[in-house]
Amino acid sequence: MPSASRKKLTQQMELFNYSCRAAGLKITHQRTLIYRELLQQPDHPTAEALHKRIVREVPSISLDTVYRTLATLEQHGLVNRIQTAESQARFEAVIAPHHHLICSCCKKVLDVEWPEFDHIELPENVRNWGTINSKNAVMYGTCTACAST
Repeated sequence: MPSASRKKLTQQMELFNYSCRAAGLKITHQRTLIYRELLQQPDHPTAEALHKRIVREVPSISLDTVYRTLATLEQHGLVNRIQTAESQARFEAVIAPHHHLICSCCKKVLDVEWPEFDHIELPENVRNWGTINSKNAVMYGTCTACAST
């Protein structure tokens, strides 16, 4: 891993540790391992895929531990759950606001920044509904790689 990437990962892990302490969460080996894996592999894995990766390093970690850890981190805003059309939840470390493109063929998830969407005024009926804490867009289609096959 290049030095700049290592430095960025270190900074993100320091922020994770700070956020855990601020939320009253213990900084456990499992939490750290799961979060680091989500940071290093930005492919938005399912809990099962994440477990398969982590079990190579820590054979004793159970799939249930991965699920419970992801749920705890999600509850505290440290990871995002991305619901796909197939009802297969995918996860990512929370870094900055963004949106997602999901290929209906290969299921690849791509992060997309869309500042215009982020700042668009909500319709009146939505504004009157109550308090909106966040908004995001998930777009489905066929990626160019799948479309060319």
